Amino acid sequence: MFSLLAKKPWYLLALPVAVLLGVLGYRGGIGLHAGGGGNAELAAVGAGAEVSTANGFSSGPAQPEVAASTAIGPGLPVDLRAVFERGRDLYAFARELRAAADAGDAEAAWMVSRIHDYCGVYAMDPRGYALDSSTLASMGLSDVPGLNAARERVSVGCVGFTTADAIGRGVILQERQQAAAAGNLAAEAALLAMGEPLKRDADYRRGLVERVLNSQDPEAFLAVSSAMGVTAAGDDAYRGMVAGDQFSQLAWQVAACRLGLACGPNSMLMTSYCANGGICSKDPGQDFESFVYDAAVPRQSEGRMNQLVDSLRGARGGK
Repeated sequence: MFSLLAKKPWYLLALPVAVLLGVLGYRGGIGLHAGGGGNAELAAVGAGAEVSTANGFSSGPAQPEVAASTAIGPGLPVDLRAVFERGRDLYAFARELRAAADAGDAEAAWMVSRIHDYCGVYAMDPRGYALDSSTLASMGLSDVPGLNAARERVSVGCVGFTTADAIGRGVILQERQQAAAAGNLAAEAALLAMGEPLKRDADYRRGLVERVLNSQDPEAFLAVSSAMGVTAAGDDAYRGMVAGDQFSQLAWQVAACRLGLACGPNSMLMTSYCANGGICSKDPGQDFESFVYDAAVPRQSEGRMNQLVDSLRGARGGK
């Protein structure tokens, strides 16, 4: 039987801060990754590189490339993000969303890509995932007490998905292209972070980031975050923005939490980090923001991080 431990060795559970900063940007939004192929590492940071000293954006009003839409199709729950966050029966929920997405519902298309992102590692081999969970549980791993619980949440939430669903980067890319074309800003931002923006010119990319900032949409913030880390270093499109190093990327993520993204100890974000990425807090009651400050931001850099986060939340009317 194929074992996921062959792909995600257990030593990932003891990764140092440098890996926390480098491995988790896999999907660009949550997706949150710039052009990789795994399904767990939602929103991450890279190391090194020069950063812009951003105090917010100073350019003029952004010109939207697509009309942003979060409208919900008939027959679906009003708050799709809340249903996703509950993490139950995601297979059936994804089927409902898929039908709505095919009918033109932009938010449904985005959320089905979120589900596939979250459940992708499990869907590669559900039996192997269960075997790995049992193996990890037998190891003890006292340093990461939340690991087994996180993997159990994924197993329960994603039951029904199988290898036959063929969830992979290509599928998620298509879903996000569909959502972006229908007007979902978070999906459009996720495409940028995946290295597949709708347009590649600098004006478009800068305008997109400005629209994300202006939206103050926490999912769009998280989705774009990995595009604003070290991959943005030296890119004139992002001159003067919060972009270019690991602290910039973390700032977008922390700002997303402060804007209302579910970032609690049992949130989908923390669960994905731990269960699928092997990055677990030693304190199972720790939320994402606390985890970041505890594990990835040196004490002497906390003030700078807070300034970056505040600039993101305040530059376009955030509170």
